Amino acid sequence: MAVIGFGVHTGRPAAVAAAEVAREWLRARGHEVRTVDDPDGGCDPSQLDLAVSLGGDGTMLRTVDAVSAADVPVLGVNLGHLGYLTTVEPDGLTAALERFLAGDYRVEPRMTLDVDVSGGEAPPSPPRRALNDVVLQRDAQGHTVRAEMSLNGVPFLRYAADSLIVCTPTGSTAYNLSARGPIVSPRARVFIVTPVAPHGLFDRSLVLDAGEEVELRPVGDARAELVVDGWGPIPVVPGQTVTCRQGRRDALLVTFEDRDFHRILKRKFDLTDR
Repeated sequence: MAVIGFGVHTGRPAAVAAAEVAREWLRARGHEVRTVDDPDGGCDPSQLDLAVSLGGDGTMLRTVDAVSAADVPVLGVNLGHLGYLTTVEPDGLTAALERFLAGDYRVEPRMTLDVDVSGGEAPPSPPRRALNDVVLQRDAQGHTVRAEMSLNGVPFLRYAADSLIVCTPTGSTAYNLSARGPIVSPRARVFIVTPVAPHGLFDRSLVLDAGEEVELRPVGDARAELVVDGWGPIPVVPGQTVTCRQGRRDALLVTFEDRDFHRILKRKFDLTDR
């Protein structure tokens, strides 16, 4: 018997319906089903053999966040728009589950980022893990972010920008791509720092080794907000430091064949005939 958890975008009827079909299919075969984001805490990730995400990439990020600390593999079902992270379409879910239960699958590790906010007079925020990105952005007042970035404890540069993105290779096709940052193979072990609309001569992205560490500190009386994989915002006040480093645990994504990143990229950008 397997224990399968479901993370479902409840605002999409198609996702809810597909999840119910899959749950009934599993129960009929003697397997146990859980809800990954159960508000009553009824789902212990350490008991799961698999987590299934039904939605778009946002749902996938939330599901990964819920189970990655327990090294649970995640199967993504695409009911969104781009679907960079998802593996199967809704009509292929039961076949995918059958293959998983038969052991006919692969697990693709994806680098993550561990992030924490510390220092200053405010209490420290709980550590978070990001599969896509960490964004230090201007606050609700609309002020430009003014922050000093240190690399491995050594001050590097002061930025004035709309926001600063620190992303993984997986996240390079998210907000980073919109900000004209580089597209990086998800198999790489690097992370990227990209300023958004910077005020200054240095407007380039930095591609850093996974073993390096990035620290961001608001300058002067500047205030900012931190968004981790779309979660937040978390206020960041003067005196506090946002630290980003390679995650201690990878995200584990289920796939059934070698995912050709370049082919997927061409399809998402409708470049297949060029």
